[in-house]
Amino acid sequence: MARSVLDFSAFSHSVSSEETHLIESLVAQYGAPLMLLDCDSIRQQYRALKAALPGVTLHFALKPLPLPAVVQTLLAEGASFDLATSGEVDLVAREGVPAERTIHTHPIKRDADIRDALAYGCDVFVVDNMNELEKFIPYRDQADVLIRLSFRNAEAFADLSKKFGCSADGAIEIATRAQELGIRIKGLSFHVGSQTIDPTKYVDAIHACHEVMVRIAELGLPAISTLDIGGGFPVAYNDEVMPIDQFCQPINEALACLPDTVQVLAEPGRFIVAPAMTNVASVMGQADREGETWYYLDDGVYGSFSGLIFDHGDYPIISLNQEGERFPSVLAGPTCDSIDVVAEHILLPKLNNGDLIITRMMGAYSSATATDFNFFKRAQTVVLNDIALENRMIG
Repeated sequence: MARSVLDFSAFSHSVSSEETHLIESLVAQYGAPLMLLDCDSIRQQYRALKAALPGVTLHFALKPLPLPAVVQTLLAEGASFDLATSGEVDLVAREGVPAERTIHTHPIKRDADIRDALAYGCDVFVVDNMNELEKFIPYRDQADVLIRLSFRNAEAFADLSKKFGCSADGAIEIATRAQELGIRIKGLSFHVGSQTIDPTKYVDAIHACHEVMVRIAELGLPAISTLDIGGGFPVAYNDEVMPIDQFCQPINEALACLPDTVQVLAEPGRFIVAPAMTNVASVMGQADREGETWYYLDDGVYGSFSGLIFDHGDYPIISLNQEGERFPSVLAGPTCDSIDVVAEHILLPKLNNGDLIITRMMGAYSSATATDFNFFKRAQTVVLNDIALENRMIG
């Protein structure tokens, strides 16, 4: 049965009869809960960002959704990849990604992590302190290094500059020390934070990095040839965000101020995959509590909804059954833990056991952080619109 007709990007607060039939047929075939991965959405998101950032090489950050189908879809689109662990190195190696299309951006690494990446052929790494720089002394003839700067962003989902990155002066000290050690500094990098709503965060960081480039040149150190502007490009969950072409316009203007010799990279993750995954959970029981109906689903925060805990998730949720009056309701997960609540105080029609709940925008930091807590197995992933293999089940 073909699975190329489901367009999750078109979902609003209703589901067409055709979409309903397909979802129900998938549940009948595979059971629930399910995570439905739409490869067409991945292609659309990648192409949109590529068009919005012309001349920028996009390295997809595997962290939010490290699945073979995602890698294969983006590889066919010509994408490059951002790796952070030896497990991610293994994944792209198995999927046939050329090593020259990868970078390794975890600022803190074990020696084994460096050796694993180099053995694969990935030879661009990130550091943000002297201790990390000195780890490359044995590999100075094999590796190129990017220095990561810190730009705090309290408004982001995750302020990644709290944990990683150095100051401008710190970057100069690292570059100077690298020259003494014979370690090649290829460029600079930064990450302004996940789900960044304001593009001026990137603009300010780009200008600050340009100033560091000038200072490095004035010291007679090797010229900076690369700037990695990280990820964090926003997607719309329940709130609207700026269209990506409009969002990237000031970023492009800032990048135009850099020397023509500087190659620009980016590390999009959430933007590429968040809209591509839709969760289908079924009602396994219900109870009336304090004036609300509690519906207990077969998926929850220890499973696909882990992003509610780890990623500040705010996912659009609808019932496949849209008929009848709506009542105050709670959606809870299946485990015996009281924290396992998906949504509270929402209006839903009267549901029956077995009815389906559809949750969109679940491609980023959901199944990637799911567990089998309480021995509730995590949702199976069904891949849709996969050119290589149109339908594929992932355990």
